[in-house]
Order: sequence, then C-alpha cells, then structure tokens
Amino acid sequence: YETREAVRLAFVAAIQLLPPRQRAALLLCDVLGWSAQETAQLLGGSTASVNSALQRARATLAKRYPTGRPVQRSQPSRDESVLLERYIRAWQAANLDGFIELLRDGATYHMPPWRDWYQGRPAIRGFFDTVWDNFAGYRAVATRANGQPAVAIYARRHQEPEWRAQSLHVIEPADGGIASLTVYVGPLGPDLFAAFGLPPVWPEPEA
Repeated sequence: YETREAVRLAFVAAIQLLPPRQRAALLLCDVLGWSAQETAQLLGGSTASVNSALQRARATLAKRYPTGRPVQRSQPSRDESVLLERYIRAWQAANLDGFIELLRDGATYHMPPWRDWYQGRPAIRGFFDTVWDNFAGYRAVATRANGQPAVAIYARRHQEPEWRAQSLHVIEPADGGIASLTVYVGPLGPDLFAAFGLPPVWPEPEA
C-alpha cells in the first residue's frame, strides 16, 4: 500500500511539477529505493548534487501536498460530472468556443511528451486555433486518471473512415471550470488507451 501511494504521489507531482533532474532523483530514490550514490552514477554528477535535487523535490511535494499525498477522489462530484459532460459535448460537436468557455481565466494547458505549455484562455485558444481543424471530428469517452476526471478522445482524419485513439485528457476541476488540463498526445497518448481498457479504434456499431 505504501509503495502504491508513493508511486501515485511521485507520478502526479513529478510529471506535473518537477524539473527533469529533481523528477529523476525523486523516482529513483523515493520510489525505487536507490541510494544517492547509485542515482548519481546513473544520472551523472556527485552524490551531493543528487541529495540536493532530492531535497528540492521533496520540498515541492511538501508544499503542494501538506498532508503527505494528493487528495483522494474515489467518485466524481456532481459538479465534476456536469463539467465532464459539457467537455465531452464540446469536443464531439467540434465546438471550440464551448471548450474554451470551460477553462478558468488562469487555466494551464500542457501536453506530454511535448514541452509546450500555455496559460490563460487567450493563449490556449491561440494554440487550438492552429490545430483544431486537423481532424474531421472527435468522439469522447469519459474515464478517470490519477483520481481526476479524464476523457479519451478518438479522432478521424480527413478522408479517412476510422476513428483512432488520439489523446487522453486529464482534467483538474475548480469552481465549476477547468483549472488545469493535461493532454497526453501521440505517441504517448494513444499508447495509454489499453491501460484504461479502451480499444485503439472507435468501435462502430454493426449494420
């Protein structure tokens, strides 16, 4: 149980909060149980530099999660369910305006494994204006990831008949809107669908 909780905490914090060296030190030392010396041999640098990176990473975790771990959300609240439903409707209707309306003013958006990062409705809207029409349409499936509401998006390219796994959207809700949106795009995003029991291609109903 402690190992599972450590992995959960490390994943949520390391992916979203920590710079690369701190992320590596945290995962190797606190999750996998490596010594600082072993970690230094793998990452390069001194044992002291690894300990320093680890201390900074732990300080970030302590500030973000003062109780020692992320808040558990076993079931979505009613507000989260409504937000998720509106999110799905906006994507399936290819309604960019409706999608942007769901974001809070200071919302952030990033898309692992890419390094792009945007904050605020205008910046996020500016990005989506350039990519929204890359696909002919979208299909969405509600799920949960890291204790948060999430949506798996299937997309159909122009001139192609199949709806293929495109991205996994993890939503951090706040006050009826979206405070942070993490979208796992290709090649990472589609590879994650199997972990949620989702097929790589949208199953069309039989005639």
